[in-house]
Amino acid sequence: MRESLAALGRFGLFFLRILGAIRPSRSQWRDTIRQVYVIGARSVPIIAVGGAFVGLVMTLQGYRTLVTFGAGNALGTMLSLTVFRELGPVLTAILFCGRAGSAMAAELGLMRATDQITSLSMMAIDPVGKVVVPRFLATLVSVPLLTAVFICFSIVEGWFQAEYLLGVDPGYFWASLQSSVDLREDYGQAFVKATVFGAFCALIATHVGFHAKPTPEGTSVATTQAVVYGSLMVLFLDFLLSATLY
Repeated sequence: MRESLAALGRFGLFFLRILGAIRPSRSQWRDTIRQVYVIGARSVPIIAVGGAFVGLVMTLQGYRTLVTFGAGNALGTMLSLTVFRELGPVLTAILFCGRAGSAMAAELGLMRATDQITSLSMMAIDPVGKVVVPRFLATLVSVPLLTAVFICFSIVEGWFQAEYLLGVDPGYFWASLQSSVDLREDYGQAFVKATVFGAFCALIATHVGFHAKPTPEGTSVATTQAVVYGSLMVLFLDFLLSATLY
């Protein structure tokens, strides 16, 4: 119990260090933009493919269930609400942890193992502001945008499945979707979830990587922790936010 509280305290202090290291400097924003490309833009393919397959599976399974109760025309409502409110932000964050979170932890762990972080401190350069803040800010920008990509691909592939493979009238599909989804409310809640998930994924990945043991084993452990802890935290936060927002 004492060790858990100590770890939580270190995590909170690290978050305060990140907030205190944010500066409106040209170099920090340049590094942030570069990280948006590295961890955000390069994650688009896996997010798009994941969203497409989720849309296909949800449409197929949902149609079979709805037809049983004579509600096949509500397929658009089922798919859109499920993707907007739950699957979109949750699966995007989990995929982001697996792809970008592990990369952040491994990169910072390698910098620790090769004494690059120590060298920055010796040159009077704040390592948190130089290597952690850009990744944290880039994640805050990237995860909500990636969530939008995931949602778009899920709905488009769900429509394709419904119309061309299941024979659902596209008019009913889009009409039920438009009547049930409020863009401001539903995507607003998805945006809030995605931002919170992204912040914690970035905090966990950078924390375990920044404080990894300066050995190859330490880097591998940090990479594993970034994925496992980040994914579990996303599921835990999803429960809390769902109970609060709905």
